[in-house]
Amino acid sequence: MSMAHIKSDLLAALQDLEIIDCHEHLGPESERLAQPVDALNLFGHYTRTDLATAGMPNLEFERMHDKSLPLDYRWGLLQPYLPQIRYGSYARAAYIAARELYGFDDISDETYEALSAAMQEKNVPGVYRWILRDKCKIRCSLTQGGNDYGDGDLLLPVMRVLHVPVVHTWEAVQSNARCFGATVNTLDDYVAAFEQYVATRKREEGMVGLKIMAQPFPAPDRTAAVEGWELLRDGQDIPAGDAHPLHPWLPTGHLHPLHTWLLDRLLEIAARQELIVATHSGLWGDFRRLEAGHMIPFFERHPNTRFDLYHLSFPQVHEAVVIGKNFANVWLNLCWTHIMSPTLAREGMREILDLVPVNKVFAFGGDYMSRAVDKVIGHLRMAQEDVAEVLAERIEAGLMNEEQALTVAKKWFWDNPVEAYRLEL
Repeated sequence: MSMAHIKSDLLAALQDLEIIDCHEHLGPESERLAQPVDALNLFGHYTRTDLATAGMPNLEFERMHDKSLPLDYRWGLLQPYLPQIRYGSYARAAYIAARELYGFDDISDETYEALSAAMQEKNVPGVYRWILRDKCKIRCSLTQGGNDYGDGDLLLPVMRVLHVPVVHTWEAVQSNARCFGATVNTLDDYVAAFEQYVATRKREEGMVGLKIMAQPFPAPDRTAAVEGWELLRDGQDIPAGDAHPLHPWLPTGHLHPLHTWLLDRLLEIAARQELIVATHSGLWGDFRRLEAGHMIPFFERHPNTRFDLYHLSFPQVHEAVVIGKNFANVWLNLCWTHIMSPTLAREGMREILDLVPVNKVFAFGGDYMSRAVDKVIGHLRMAQEDVAEVLAERIEAGLMNEEQALTVAKKWFWDNPVEAYRLEL
C-alpha cells in the first residue's frame, strides 16, 4: 500500500477518535455570544502576529475588529495583507474552519459577506458544544479562560498561578490574599492560604491543573525569601522590570529568590493536591526567556509533581523532546505547535517516537480564545494530519503496523491526558 493510502486510512480513523483538547483559553460561552461575529473573527488572535509582521499597523488591526464599523470597510483593511499570510499555518486554520463549519471553500471578496452571515446565524447558545463536541469530537477542553472559568463538563479549568509566587509589592500580596479569602502576614501564612484556596477550587469547581511559565528563576533560598518578604511588608518593592507588551501578566523583569522559593512551595502544593502543573515554554516575544530548559532544576527538585510541558518549547523542540525522555514527571504537549509550524511539529513527533515512551505525549490543544473558537477545528484537523503522516511513515518503514499506530494515536489524543490529569469522564 502506498504512503498516501496509509496516511489517508489513518487520517480517517483519527477523525473518528474522541479527543481530549489539552489547552484552550475559552471563557464562558456568553463571552462569544456578547458580540456579533463575522469573517474577520477568523483573522484575529494568533493571525494578528502574521498580519503585524506583514506590515499591518496595530490601529488598522483594531479597526478591522471594531464591529461598529461597516463590514465592507473592515474587510478592505484586511485585503492588502491577506495574500501575504494566507499560506501560513495560522491562516490555514481559518480556511479549514470556514469550510468544515460553514461550507465555504475560500474566504475572499466573493464569500466574506455570506460567510459572515453564516457565522452569525450559528452564534447562538450551544455554539461551543456544536463546534467542540459535535464537529470536533472533543469530550472536554482544559481551559484557562477568563477567571479560569470551567463548566464542569465541556470546559475543565486550569488555573493560572504565576502571579502567586511572582509578587513585587505588598499590595500584590494582599490582593492575592483577598482572592484566597484569607488574611496573611507571614510568608507561611501566604503559602497555607494558597493551598486552602487551591483545594477549595479543586473540590468545588473541578479544577484539574495549575499554569505557570518557564522562566530563568534564581536559586531558591529560604533566608533570602524571608528577607524579600520583609522588604515587601515594610513597603519596599522588589523591582519588576517592564511588563510584556502583549501579555502584561507575563513577568519579564527581575525575579527574586523569594519568587523561586514560593514557586517551589506551589509545586509541592500541586503534588499534594494531585494537580498537574501546565508550563508554558517557548514562543512569545523574547522566547529565549521562556525556554523549557529553565525548568530543569524544578523538574529535578520536585519528582512527585507532574508537569505538562506546553508547545514543545517551540522553537527549541529538540531540547524539549530530550527533557521528555529524561524526566519521568514531564509530559510533552503539542498544543499550539501544529499551527505554529506543522513541519516542526512533525519533526518533533518523529524525535518523540525515537526517544520518548508513547504514554508521555499529548497530541492536541487548540490554544484559542472564545472569539476564535471556530478555529479549534482547523487546528485539530492540522494536528490529525501531522500525526497521521508521522505514523504512516513508521508503518511504511515496517516499524509498526496500522493497529499499533492507532493505539499510539489513541494514547496521544485521549488516554494520556485522561491519566495524567486524573480526569473522571
